[in-house]
Amino acid sequence: MSWALAFAFAGQPVLGAPESLATFAGGCFWCMEEAFEKVPGVVSVTSGYTGGKAVSPTYQDVSDGGTGHAEAIEVRYDPSRVKYGQLLEVFWHNIDPLTPNAQFCDHGNQYRSAIFYHDDEEKRLADASKLAFSESGRFKAPIVTEIVAAGAFYPAEEYHQDYYRKNPVRYKFYTYSCGRAKRLQELWGSP
Repeated sequence: MSWALAFAFAGQPVLGAPESLATFAGGCFWCMEEAFEKVPGVVSVTSGYTGGKAVSPTYQDVSDGGTGHAEAIEVRYDPSRVKYGQLLEVFWHNIDPLTPNAQFCDHGNQYRSAIFYHDDEEKRLADASKLAFSESGRFKAPIVTEIVAAGAFYPAEEYHQDYYRKNPVRYKFYTYSCGRAKRLQELWGSP
């Protein structure tokens, strides 16, 4: 391979080791990013925006609530090490599926919970997981998490990527003051 081709493919998955893609919205993308980066077999997690109308929205655009985008994460994973169904379990246990257009202390359509499927199999698995939780008797209210086709995903600004690592004190204060851990325990029990 020439140096130009080697350079062009630097950082790309090795042939024979394909990666799969999953996209989830669960409120603050900082919190979702942390949850998924701990999963063995997850290659990378990118915070960003999806599900809206505007092209290349900024954090300010999305925060203002007018673009229709949700704060979301794009998860690249090795399907030989972790299955999509396992990622769905991580997703559900890190959201409040009962509250429309909000997650914990963050309110607005940009903080809705959603599964953005990339193919028919992801849709089938997402629908089945939602139905199983709906019929489990665990919740007294209906699950309002959306399951919709994935569209364009726009990575968030660099300062949002790995925020929990770059700003651990601010991040811990945010998650505590937002009531995230308390509500997740009420919904799902101890981790």
